[in-house]
Parts: sequence; C-alpha cells; structure tokens
Amino acid sequence: MSLKVYNTLTRTKEEFLPLEEGRVGMYACGVTVYDECHLGHARAYVALDVIRRYLEYKGYQVNYIQNFTDVDDKIIARAREMRKNEEKDLKEFCKEIADKYTKAYFEQMDKLAVKRATQYPRATEHIGEMIELTEGLIRKGYGYEIDGDVFFQVGKFKDYGKLSHRKLDEMRIGSRVEVDERKRSPLDFALWKCSKEDEPSWDSPWGKGRPGWHIECSAMSMKYLGESFDMHAGGQDLIFPHHENEIAQSEGYTGKPFARYWLHNGFVTINREKMSKSLGNFFTLREIFQMYDPRVVRLFLLSTHYRKPIDFSDDKLNKAKRSLERIENCLREVERKQHPPSPYPLPSGERSLKATRRGETKGEGLKEKMDSDRKRFEEAMDDDFNTAAALGVIFDLVSRTNNWLDKGDLSSVARAAPELRDFCQVLGLSLERGQEVRLAQELMRLIKDREEARRKKDWVKADAIRAKLMQEGIILEDRPQGTTWRRGRGE
Repeated sequence: MSLKVYNTLTRTKEEFLPLEEGRVGMYACGVTVYDECHLGHARAYVALDVIRRYLEYKGYQVNYIQNFTDVDDKIIARAREMRKNEEKDLKEFCKEIADKYTKAYFEQMDKLAVKRATQYPRATEHIGEMIELTEGLIRKGYGYEIDGDVFFQVGKFKDYGKLSHRKLDEMRIGSRVEVDERKRSPLDFALWKCSKEDEPSWDSPWGKGRPGWHIECSAMSMKYLGESFDMHAGGQDLIFPHHENEIAQSEGYTGKPFARYWLHNGFVTINREKMSKSLGNFFTLREIFQMYDPRVVRLFLLSTHYRKPIDFSDDKLNKAKRSLERIENCLREVERKQHPPSPYPLPSGERSLKATRRGETKGEGLKEKMDSDRKRFEEAMDDDFNTAAALGVIFDLVSRTNNWLDKGDLSSVARAAPELRDFCQVLGLSLERGQEVRLAQELMRLIKDREEARRKKDWVKADAIRAKLMQEGIILEDRPQGTTWRRGRGE
C-alpha cells in the first residue's frame, strides 16, 4: 500500500508523490513567541513530528522547516506591558520576549520528544527576503502601497479561496482579517506595515516598517524549500486566512504551484468545551506537565487521528497513563532479559523469575505474525498517518510479548522486540537504550542500598528510598524471592 495523505486543497486522500524522489520538503507554521506554549501547540507539533518520523521510516530524507514569528502585534503589545515607564528600547524588549519564549518552546517540545526541525528560521532574520517578495508583488500588479503600508489585492488572484473552498462574494471580515477603510477591498491583507512610533522597524522602499504576518511564511518557506515544495502543515485555524493568503502571494509572485499537499490538524477541547482563557480552561504545557508526564500527554494526543478533534480530560489522560505503563513495563522487561544491566539481577514489572526458568519455546508461525504486525502497522500509517490504528498494533504486540515473557520464550521475545521498538520509535514513544540502562542501573543501586538498610534494621533509610522511588513512579514489592518493581499508577 502506498502512502496516502488527506490534502485540504483537494479535500481527498491522495497518493503521496514528492517532487524529488527520496526527498521531502516540509514546512510548518511555527509559534508566535510571546507566551508559553499550550495544548493546541502540542497537538500540532506532535502530529507533525510523527508525520516526519514516519516519512523517515519509509526512507525519505526530510527537510523540515519550522519558523518562529518573532515580530508581531502580540509581541509588541506584550513588550509595552513589560516596559511600562522604563526608558528601554521597545525593540529590545521585543527581542527579549521572543528569546524567552523561543527557549520555552524548545523546553516543552523536548519533553514531548518532538525531534528538532532541520532549521528554525526567525522572521526578523529574513526581512530582506520579505521586502524582495513584496516588491515583486507590486511589480506584478498584486500589491499596492498606501501611506507606507503595502496590501495584497485579493481580487487580482483568480484562485483565491481554493484552499478554504470559499468564494469571494461569500467571504466576510472575520478573525485575523484587518479592517482598514483605505484598502481597495476588505479582504486585502497587509504585506508590509508602516511602523508606529517606537515600534520595531526596518528600512524599506516604503519607509520604516515591518512585515505582515502572511508574507513571513511565504518568504521563509521558499528560501529554504524552493518556490514549490511537498508539504505545508498547521492547525485547522490557519486554513483561512493565513494559509489562503500564503498561497495567493506565493503563487502570485512565482506563477508556480506553492505547496502540493496541505495537512491540517484538528482542534482541542477541554472537557468538551473550547479551550479559552475567558472560560478558565486554558492550560499551558508547563502547567499540564506539573500534573501529567509529557510522555502520557504525547500518547494521549496520538490516540486520536490528527485531523479529528480531541477532547482533553482527566479520564482520558489517566487512560493514556495506564496504556503507556503497559508499553514501558513490557520494554523494560525485554531490556532486562536481553541486556542485564549489572551482576545483580532485578526482577522488574510483574513478571516471575519462575517463568524465565521454564526455558525457551519455539514460536509457532512467529515470522508470519511479525510480518502481519508490520504490514498492519504500515497500512495504518500509510492511511493518512492513522496513529490510533497504529497504536492498536503496538498493544497487540505488547500483549503477545508479555505472554512470551511469562512463558520464558526468549526466542520469540528476541524476534518481537525489534518490531515493538521500531513501531514505538516511529510514534516517539520509546526511550533510548542507553537511558534505559542508566535508569535500571540507578534502580539497582537504590534497591541494593534499601536491602542493606533493611538488613541493618535502618527502617528510616529503607522507607526514604521507597518514598523517593515512589515519587518517580516506581513501586517496590518485597516478595520471598526478592524485591520487584513496577511502574505505578499513582505517580
């Protein structure tokens, strides 16, 4: 089965055929760095991370570009709040804010195991390209200047509305469409803005000013991916006007198709209500990670197809937590059996050492099962990156692997483990082996210290070690054959 993706432009699933064999150019609209990242950002960038990972799994070399919008009305407004009565330059405040929240973005995305993009261009580093693009649009009759502002004349671009599937006479002034009576049409949008007093500004043919929001992404995507490229992605809220305007100004400038496939992720609700600061249900990722392990949040986000809406609730997060424990306990037990971390073996999870001593058994039809698992996993991901179905394959394999572990069938485990790790890696759910070994070694040391403390009847120290591990989500169980550990559900 070939990879098929749902293209917002055509409203159909299409076979994915990149412009250049073996290579994929992919652009994602990044965050405007004026505040902490929230759950909607996590939804978008985890989905895109899995798409990128799966393309790499299929052997593509992916050039993934994600920008930072570091000059914007919201950043300027935040800078004015911060500056208050200080004499500090507003442009300097804007840079400080952008730097602060760019760093915060990486902190939160790293926790979610989102791989770094190939490059992260910043808008302020590409002003020259934006001016050049704006000048070209004026020459071609799409742009016009009024009092230092430059607007794109929407009515001149005959295909305007082809992404959002709207007609010009049906469009109205809405969210994020600027109202300005000087414009030839209410739908015309800013390519360049004349800066107000003390605002960040750059010299241009139209005087000091700064770029409009839409022109930033066109300039940066074309600089790093070319005038035509494979994938452009973002949240559904960006379809209109942002992505619609990107197409108009990019294709108006080059006369060529812009992006071939447009991918958009669904919205996030909180307990079935729209996420909103006014409703008091708006959570930053920093706040969410104080309550839930980022790995749990990632698994929760992948449990629903990226194009569908997803509802964030405690019940669903707790279900994802239990699901993640199943995967991680299985992987840890496989790791322990295959790569003992120290000369002091520690039974982990809820497996019994007696099962291990039963010896290995032959896995009947094992190759066929493995082939079937990989085929099912790839069919799920080839169907517009259906992570929910792919997770179903992973949990089936976890169940069988646990069964083989209980029976001591290490031959079957040895064959199944690489499949399980591969599938988890594609979804970004697995830890690196080196980290696993370090965690296991640290656990071994602490448990050995605790056993020594118990032998000396130092119950205070023994209880302190148990409490420390419990804070990390590790539950110890003292049994006649020794101390076992497992991931807990109350961390």
